[in-house]
Amino acid sequence: MMSALLKHRERFLALVILALILVVGAITPSFLSPNSLVSAFNDTSILMILAMGQMLVILTRCIDLSVAANLALTGMVVGMINAAYPGVPVPLLILFAMAMGACLGAINGFFVWVVGVPAIVVTLGTMSIYRGTIFLLSDGAWVNAHQMSAGFISLPRTVVLGMPVMSWIGIIVVAAFYFATRHLRLGRDFFTSGGNPTAAFYTGVSVGKVQFKAFVVSGMLAGLCGYLWVSRYAVAYVDVANGFELQVIAACVIGGISIMGGVGTVLGCALGALFLGVINNALPVLGVSPFWQMAISGAVIIIAVIANSTAERSKGRIILRRAVSKRATPSQHQEA
Repeated sequence: MMSALLKHRERFLALVILALILVVGAITPSFLSPNSLVSAFNDTSILMILAMGQMLVILTRCIDLSVAANLALTGMVVGMINAAYPGVPVPLLILFAMAMGACLGAINGFFVWVVGVPAIVVTLGTMSIYRGTIFLLSDGAWVNAHQMSAGFISLPRTVVLGMPVMSWIGIIVVAAFYFATRHLRLGRDFFTSGGNPTAAFYTGVSVGKVQFKAFVVSGMLAGLCGYLWVSRYAVAYVDVANGFELQVIAACVIGGISIMGGVGTVLGCALGALFLGVINNALPVLGVSPFWQMAISGAVIIIAVIANSTAERSKGRIILRRAVSKRATPSQHQEA
């Protein structure tokens, strides 16, 4: 039964998400209103975007603990620029945030690829550095809504075809990643370099370079989310998105992205983020304490990791049995 569920993880996750929505809706009917569902999806958009970048990093057998700090730093910088120079076009600020985030991600990638420092050590260090930089730049002060321009705040909130622009950005990012991982060589290289680094080397794929690119993409998306977060909540301060990197990693793990690298799907990762988004929106509606929310999220992560490990062990046993049967066949023929 478990193996069948793991084999169709995306279908199973979709059914669980639907069941959660219906159960919460039965208790609180207002949760099923179109506005409430659109709001829940919009609240999940940033998590979904960050999970896409984290997915690439995890696929290459690395991890990026600095995504939330990257988000906070780029968000603070563009917020300060907008407050000081409100005439700067918002699209230009968004491009700047993405470029800055990519540079911060490149720092992680450089130390992992060129220097050879483990990713968890590098990103743990840069996470603290980026958070400290925010305090040095702002001197601990906040950038509030009254200091931001109307265009800076309104863009993500603008409704297009019934959904805010921020939701559409999340959908576009997921669609782009789905296309890239299925139809572009670079997208497939992320799976190859993590799934079998030795084979990747002999096929001409530089594992270190692919890891570097994964960190750059993750950082670029963190920069984009830096603008989206600050404009969405109309505030920038040192502790923005503090601890959010754990939610991002959890979305990947729940979605079936193997922490051992090389295994996972874009759809599964998106559904993992959506699952956490539904939980984060449903539990407060049900009046569940924030401490229980943390405990439930943690329990879900542990279950997902165990499920992934079980699936990987099962695949290993199948491959081993096939290898043994192939070796046994010739000897059986000789005996005959």
